[in-house]
Amino acid sequence: MTVKSTTRARKKAAAPAAPDNLRAGSDTQPELVQLLTPEGVRVEHPDYPLETSPEELRALYRDLVLVRRFDAEATALQRQGELGLWASLLGQEAAQVGSGRAMRPGDYAFPTYREHGVAWCRDVDPLNLLGMFRGVNHGGWDPNEKNFHLYTIVIGAQALHATGYAMGITKDGTDDAVIAYFGDGASSQGDVNEAFTFASVYNSPVVFFCQNNQWAISEPTTTQTKIPLYRRASGFGFPGVRVDGNDVLACLAVTRWALDHARTGNGPVLIEAFTYRMGAHTTSDDPTRYRETEETESWKAKDPISRLKAYLEQEGLVDEEFLAGIEAESVALGLRVREGVRSMPDPDPTLIFDHVYAEPHTLVDEERAEYEAYAASFEGGENL
Repeated sequence: MTVKSTTRARKKAAAPAAPDNLRAGSDTQPELVQLLTPEGVRVEHPDYPLETSPEELRALYRDLVLVRRFDAEATALQRQGELGLWASLLGQEAAQVGSGRAMRPGDYAFPTYREHGVAWCRDVDPLNLLGMFRGVNHGGWDPNEKNFHLYTIVIGAQALHATGYAMGITKDGTDDAVIAYFGDGASSQGDVNEAFTFASVYNSPVVFFCQNNQWAISEPTTTQTKIPLYRRASGFGFPGVRVDGNDVLACLAVTRWALDHARTGNGPVLIEAFTYRMGAHTTSDDPTRYRETEETESWKAKDPISRLKAYLEQEGLVDEEFLAGIEAESVALGLRVREGVRSMPDPDPTLIFDHVYAEPHTLVDEERAEYEAYAASFEGGENL
């Protein structure tokens, strides 16, 4: 046994065990883990204790408000023709902020194309996200600097990327962990299920975070599975847990437990964040064609921001000055986003040739020269 594998074995011996009703193979259906009711009442859960300071709670509220404001501005910009497309996270802020704040600096996240809240938690500038949807960059941030991978458009592919990265962490002997985000629709993809297999067999330190927002575009979850999604983990040999995805405190506590479970040698965990997509799948979608207004209205009462605000007010942890300050910061963020998007310069078209190969390539050089000559023929408009 190598030194690294010995270290890993020691970590496994001291790892936090899964609650009895979450262990692989259990037929007991666990409750929906909740620490904050829709009315803003704080409750305790025996398996997922959470201690937070007033400062931490106020910071979580700030995250939720600013992420929602950014998302709303992006949707408006797309409607105004400034973005090609936008995938809103409206209603899913708690799932993303709670899980995003559960990560340590060394942990690595693999997102879909909707994890704007997680990106915020990993200090990715919102304008970098919008640059991709405006078509002026391919992501705009360094994944290895932020430990936040570039957005993945191919449904479910990032689950395999995350698992492979986690397998590498095991060989490195670090105590970092990986989190892979995907939706309920992606859970039907082969890539996700293959990732489950590899992660389980190789005991990889990865958390699969499924945001079950009830709709895979126009298909409800009931057409995806006959059992709750978290129970799929049992068939692959690792624990699954369903958490209230509109409860930022529960998402924080459960994800923190899952990452610690994974990083200490116990292998993967599947978290199903039970939430709701309040808006359209993307701005090219019309949800009124496939779901009832009553359904959406019922979920408004479970709004993640309203419940945390209610709790903070009930406990006397915020005052009007604090709330006004957050609102002012929200307005400033909206202004920065609007001005920043509209002032983004068009990229140099020849940049598409820069990173085709790691080294210079004769064929690419020829294609670049041919394109430059073609583009130059339009200068001045005489050939238009």
